[in-house]
Amino acid sequence: MTEILQTPKLVTVFGGSGFLGRHVVRALARRGYLVRAACRRPDLAGFLQPLGNVGQIQAVQANLRVRWSVDRAVQGAHHVVNLAAILHESGRQTFDAVHDFGARAVAEAARSVDAGLTHVSAIGADKDSASDYARTKALGENAVRETIPDAVIIRPSVMFGPEDTFFNRFANMARFSPVLPLIGGGETKFQPVFVGDVAEAIARSVDAKLSAGTTYELGGPQQLTFRECMETMLETIDRKRWLVTVPWWLAELQGSVLGMLPNPLLTKDQVILLRSHNVVSGKAEQEGRTFAGIGMMPTSVAAVLPSYLWRYRPAGQFTRKTEA
Repeated sequence: MTEILQTPKLVTVFGGSGFLGRHVVRALARRGYLVRAACRRPDLAGFLQPLGNVGQIQAVQANLRVRWSVDRAVQGAHHVVNLAAILHESGRQTFDAVHDFGARAVAEAARSVDAGLTHVSAIGADKDSASDYARTKALGENAVRETIPDAVIIRPSVMFGPEDTFFNRFANMARFSPVLPLIGGGETKFQPVFVGDVAEAIARSVDAKLSAGTTYELGGPQQLTFRECMETMLETIDRKRWLVTVPWWLAELQGSVLGMLPNPLLTKDQVILLRSHNVVSGKAEQEGRTFAGIGMMPTSVAAVLPSYLWRYRPAGQFTRKTEA
């Protein structure tokens, strides 16, 4: 009897060349999917090719503000993953354009080709938030639910990994500055989650192993304050720095000024976000909408940070750890 070979299913990943995107593309490629990475600059996404077999991963141009490019990117797709997000506004790349309008555009495009949808939002998404980031993230979730009710929405806490802009940014700052700022005293709580774990959860949603129409909140095994994150980072890179409290009012003033730069270190909107804890809710834990609910054990910060922060040590990988 002749065996009929099936064509691998196609998954379109918006934001496929980003921090989370490259890990999602890798997780999907390992499962045998054909991956179409939709991004604004496919000419800069060549690093995705080695993550799969020859011809398995294709980068295409798409801009969430340009609807026809979104429709083109999802043609023939079995599933669509939307990872597109920004941390600060720049020109026409506004929070409303990317998080709200863009989310609706992707959802409507996915519906038009009868594809499944996984949408990545963020813990803290709230339509009543004073933060434009959190507000538009919530509006994006609403747009997705209105368009595709059985879409899977994933809300991760702050993500860490080799290309992150959290631990890497402060570790690099610690190379040159004798002090590190603790906004509001550094009491804001985070639940840092490994980017590879989030990517695996997203891949499982594409496999239809997550409950349709459910919003999952993903956090790591530990809740750490901002101060504890900085202390852990400094211990990892074997440097001692003063941790100086920056009052909220001063942080907002600094954010207002720095926010005018092309690639700001801090914005006023980010300061507003820091006023709220960024951890998995008790309701999500009770209802099984966490890693535990999908049978995953999240990776700890201590297990991963040394694998990429070593380059910020005084002598890099050759630094000998000093005794406390």
